[in-house]
Amino acid sequence: MSADRRTLVIVGAGPRGTGLTERIAANVPELYAGSGVDGGLDIHLVDPHPPGAGRIWRAAQSPLLWMNSHAEDVTMFTDETVVMDGPVRPGPTLHEWAAIEGSTFADRQLQGSYLRWVHEESVAALPPGVTVHHHPQRALRISGPRDGRQQVWLEGSPNPLPADLVVLALGHLDAELDEDQRELAAYARAHDLVHLPPDFTADSDLSALAPGEPALVRGFGLAFVDLMVLLTEGRGGRYDGDTYVPSGQEPVLYVGSRRGVPYHSKIGYEWSGERPPLPRFFGPAEVDAILAQPEGFDFRRDVWPLIEKELGFAHYHRLFGVHPERTSIAWTDFEEKYAAGEAADREALVASAVPDPADRLDLAALDHPLDGVRYASHEEFQDGLRAYVEGDLSRRHDPSNSPDLAVFLGLLSVYGQLIRLGDVGPWWHGFFSYLASGPPGPRLRQLLALSRAGVVRFVGADMAVAAEDGVFRASSATVPGVTIEARALVEARLPEPTVGRSVDPLLRELHADGAVVESPEGLLRVDRTDGRILGRDGQPHRRRFALGPYTDVRTPGAFTRPRTGGPAFRQNDATARAVLAFLRDLACRASV
Repeated sequence: MSADRRTLVIVGAGPRGTGLTERIAANVPELYAGSGVDGGLDIHLVDPHPPGAGRIWRAAQSPLLWMNSHAEDVTMFTDETVVMDGPVRPGPTLHEWAAIEGSTFADRQLQGSYLRWVHEESVAALPPGVTVHHHPQRALRISGPRDGRQQVWLEGSPNPLPADLVVLALGHLDAELDEDQRELAAYARAHDLVHLPPDFTADSDLSALAPGEPALVRGFGLAFVDLMVLLTEGRGGRYDGDTYVPSGQEPVLYVGSRRGVPYHSKIGYEWSGERPPLPRFFGPAEVDAILAQPEGFDFRRDVWPLIEKELGFAHYHRLFGVHPERTSIAWTDFEEKYAAGEAADREALVASAVPDPADRLDLAALDHPLDGVRYASHEEFQDGLRAYVEGDLSRRHDPSNSPDLAVFLGLLSVYGQLIRLGDVGPWWHGFFSYLASGPPGPRLRQLLALSRAGVVRFVGADMAVAAEDGVFRASSATVPGVTIEARALVEARLPEPTVGRSVDPLLRELHADGAVVESPEGLLRVDRTDGRILGRDGQPHRRRFALGPYTDVRTPGAFTRPRTGGPAFRQNDATARAVLAFLRDLACRASV
């Protein structure tokens, strides 16, 4: 390696690392290659998985597993809606690249191919003086002085990679079990039971879930959907229209969660007409005011009321604009009173101006759909929840309910603003996923078929699990007096992205030597402007950056829907520009 070449090490070559590479390629002509710098630049990608797809989107997984977004709603490229300093470099969405219908829910293998192509195109776009190297290994630790060159130690390599800068783009990570999960695992070992802790379902060993045997499943989101698919079609079952034909190899899944219902279906119609002018009530000025509070902020007190008002504005802007016959006053009057009113005033305004309660946005009811609902029997609840899912499918595929899609756009806008506030706690991310990142409609239709076939059974809200008398027992207040026993328990959710419990050796090492500081929720604290890792003294490390879900500026995903501002793209651009500017200045100083 030439002494006059600068070096950048990116740990993680999945979608986030690929997005960062794309932004480096976009910005390098201005900030590095075109700035008179002598010497080149070496970019080292460290990841045991091939660049682009990473672990989650790798080719070696079941083709039965889908994305939960339409192919036309998946892009890795920026557009004019992304607020950033770097240049826009447009590119194809997944459906354009793969030449498939935009409404297709592509399998994850195809998305992995798209991501590999984006990586290859980004590397090809780099000027001749910039070279990319891939190291198919795990990064174990980083050493080096705060103001000097870093060393990245790789598994199986005696010598470290020298690095002028290091960016961690690790993606979703495994975690050690928390105290509750450790107790359940120990109980399972002591009583010869099956306990599957939080995990990426595609990586879980499901062979211990025996055919015909009951298995309790705690979690009703996307991890459950993957589990459902792998234990039914993945074991030879098939669908004949709306009927599921079992193979006989399926366990019986008793599923429940905090809400007791599955995530809302993906919306199944296209947007048309004017978009709500967002942000309106929760934008940069409001975030500035929150950050300026000397005592800090409380999410429920200071942030959530603004979010609630913003989402309501998106909803009613669409309702009044497209369905005025379902309102009783003019939009201009409504908007003026809505903007000026407090929460109670807005509630009264909506009650008088929107006659049908079904047309009103009630976020609390959406978040707790089974609150106070009781069923007399387990079978009655099965009928009731099937009716709930059928109603959700009908609503989310009916354009007359297009205010729901406006709320989705509002959620994306809100997420883009929340990044500046850092760690706002786990509730918001769960609420966002429940409303905006649910399964494809066809998956919920499959759930209904499995329910009718008796392969999936519903437990209820606030599902409680007890380990006693040599078995696991599940219950819910939704169906009082009913308890389900099973010798298997599956925690159908992802591991928590906390630094302290991460099993990633690099993060563990950084945590153990006190080089990083955690947010209240256990996330890695980073500078919100460019992603530099913050130390115990609150100061950003000049040579270490981090992007991803384990940081306190996490975004909804590494890729996004076109023309929605792309918060991850904005972060990638800021980090890429900070990296290139630092390396340029370093090279210029070295040449003097």
